[in-house]
Amino acid sequence: MKAFKGFNKDLTCRGFQYKVGETYEEEKAELCHTGFHACESPVACLQHYDPATSVYHEVELEEVSNEKDTDTKRVGKKITIGAEIGIHEICRLTFEYVKEHCTNENNAEAGKPATAGEYGAATAGEYGAATAGYAGAATAGEYGAATAGYAGAATAGNRGAATAGYAGAATAGNRGAATAGNRGAATAGEYGAATAGYAGAATAGEYGAATAGEYGAATAGEYGAATAGYAGAATAGNRGAATSRGKSATGKQGLSVARGNNVRVKGGLGAVLVIAEENEKDYSVKEFATAIVDGKDIKADTWYKLENGKLVEVDE
Repeated sequence: MKAFKGFNKDLTCRGFQYKVGETYEEEKAELCHTGFHACESPVACLQHYDPATSVYHEVELEEVSNEKDTDTKRVGKKITIGAEIGIHEICRLTFEYVKEHCTNENNAEAGKPATAGEYGAATAGEYGAATAGYAGAATAGEYGAATAGYAGAATAGNRGAATAGYAGAATAGNRGAATAGNRGAATAGEYGAATAGYAGAATAGEYGAATAGEYGAATAGEYGAATAGYAGAATAGNRGAATSRGKSATGKQGLSVARGNNVRVKGGLGAVLVIAEENEKDYSVKEFATAIVDGKDIKADTWYKLENGKLVEVDE
């Protein structure tokens, strides 16, 4: 059975070390107790492993128990670790998964609004609007708007808007806007805006804006802006701007800003780095420093932290 699993960045899970391509086996498989756990739906992995501190892989589960959890979590006696997948791929695979499990019973005529109830699927043509209830899936064509309920998935075409509920995934085309709930994943095309809730992941193309909540990860392309909350990670491309209360990184001529405790910044050549450490009691600034990445005193593509008012090179 094909499934998806989250790991810590060193490919450990609950203290057990995994390796890509290896197969592991246990005697028993009992949901939430023993055996190897993974999710049928890719986006469900985000409920268990925060994007800012995790990696995700395709896996193969064997001798799978008949038990099922509400978020598609399954358990098997045997697991084989496959290739790593990123947030963008998680979104794409989630919509493939949803389509495979959709029926056309509630779909309206092409070009007209479509509405489905709980667990339903709604599809509308170009310029249309699609709404699906709890755990449903909604797809709208170009210029359309798609909304899916709790744990659902919403897809809108170019210039469209897509909104998915808690733990959902939302994807909008170029110049679109995508919003996903807590622990969700949101992807918007160039010039688009993507927003993901607490512990979510948001990705926007060039010139776009990506915002993720606490512990989340926000990525924007060249000229874009990425913002992540407490302990989150923000990454923007060349000439972009990244702001976080965790880790901030940009490409050449970018702006990386981080404020908080034990925060990190890095940038490409010509980037401006701004870092501030706070007092834990009242969040006031304890010390801060700024620097330009010149490739000599401040290295390119290298993480820095603040110590005694100076930027100090640090391992990731």
